[in-house]
Amino acid sequence: MKKKILDVQGLSKNFGGIKAIDSVDLDILPGEIVALIGPNGAGKTTFFNCLTGIYAPTGGDIVLHHPETGVRTRLNGMKPNKITEKGMARTFQNIRLFPTMSVLENVMIGRHCRTKAFVLGAIFRNPATRREEKEIIEVSYDILKKVGLHKLVNEEARNLSYGAQRRLEIGRALATEPFLLLLDEPAAGMNPNETEALVALIRKICREGHSILLIEHDMKLVMSLSDRIFVMDYGKKIAEGTPEEVRSNPAVIKAYLGEDVDA
Repeated sequence: MKKKILDVQGLSKNFGGIKAIDSVDLDILPGEIVALIGPNGAGKTTFFNCLTGIYAPTGGDIVLHHPETGVRTRLNGMKPNKITEKGMARTFQNIRLFPTMSVLENVMIGRHCRTKAFVLGAIFRNPATRREEKEIIEVSYDILKKVGLHKLVNEEARNLSYGAQRRLEIGRALATEPFLLLLDEPAAGMNPNETEALVALIRKICREGHSILLIEHDMKLVMSLSDRIFVMDYGKKIAEGTPEEVRSNPAVIKAYLGEDVDA
């Protein structure tokens, strides 16, 4: 039986007297694509923000298990950069690229958490620093090939199409070498062709050994892509299961999917 790489138990987050997340459990296995769905205001992005250290949970536990080393890390209270170093990276609902930097430079920034050169190395340009810089460029270029942007390597990020910017943000997250990738509404604002390309990319990333947790409102994408789905409403988890189980859940159908779902 596969061991969980992410195990969230009783996660809660309060803002004053408001319970944005109320005792939510969620887990992910190696190689899974898991979706977290629910209406606006359900608490999905707050949940992501707790997982990635932007918010400190009010209660509960977030435990990350490295699938290769077996190292178990409790993430509660850990800073975002330290969580990234542990193997979990994310994208954001609102794209957060460096618009005037090149496509390649945006991905290279993602390598920062895996570099070893310090200030003195950067100043004196010793051989080890030069080798590391060469490796960063090579790895970043390979990632751009993976996300289909290698022909735009020198283009400024602001000049990319919306769909290409989304793929670039995924590429930057991949540069941190995560085994768990969190995607916050990756298909938002995309046209059908861009969405189709995104689905193919997510499947490719998963085949290459990454597990994925995604928030998404496109139900057709969610139902076709996910191994399991968790459903939130008003900060609580109201359902979980396979796409088939969630599709046939009366509470989910009524609250989120409508009576007729073409998925």
